[in-house]
Amino acid sequence: MKKEEKAVGYHRKKYNCSQAVFTVFGPDFGISEDDCLKLASAFGGGMGRKQHVCGAVTGALMALGLKYGMGLNDPEDNKIATYAKSREFFREFRKLNGSIVCRGLLDDLDLNNPDDFRQIVDQNLFEIKCEKYMADAVKIVERLIK
Repeated sequence: MKKEEKAVGYHRKKYNCSQAVFTVFGPDFGISEDDCLKLASAFGGGMGRKQHVCGAVTGALMALGLKYGMGLNDPEDNKIATYAKSREFFREFRKLNGSIVCRGLLDDLDLNNPDDFRQIVDQNLFEIKCEKYMADAVKIVERLIK
C-alpha cells in the first residue's frame, strides 16, 4: 500500500490530518505507530482545531525533521537543511493547494462554528479536500526525503 493511501486510511479511522501524515513516516525512523499518533494529535485541525497551519503540513514538517533535523550531537547544518526542506515543502504544497492554512483550505469555513461545521460535513470537505491535502503532503515528503 502506498504511503498516501495509508495516510488516507488513518484519516478514515478518525485520526486527524497531522496524525495521518506523520504516522506513515515515523516508523521508518524508529518511532512506534502509537507514539506517532500521540505526538501528532495536538496538531490536527490547524493546531488544536484553531485552523492555523494545516495538520497535513505539520505532520509533513515533523517527518522532515526526523530525516534532516538537528539532534543532540548533530551539526547546526542539519537545522539549516531542515529549514530549506520545509520551505521547499511549503512552495510545493501552496502550488498544489493555494495555501497552507487550514481555514483557507476548507473554503474559509470555521470548524468550531456548528453551522460551518455542518457545511463542511454536508459538502464532504474532509473526504474531498483534506484527503487530497494529506496525499499531496505525503507525496511531497517522499520526494524530499529521497
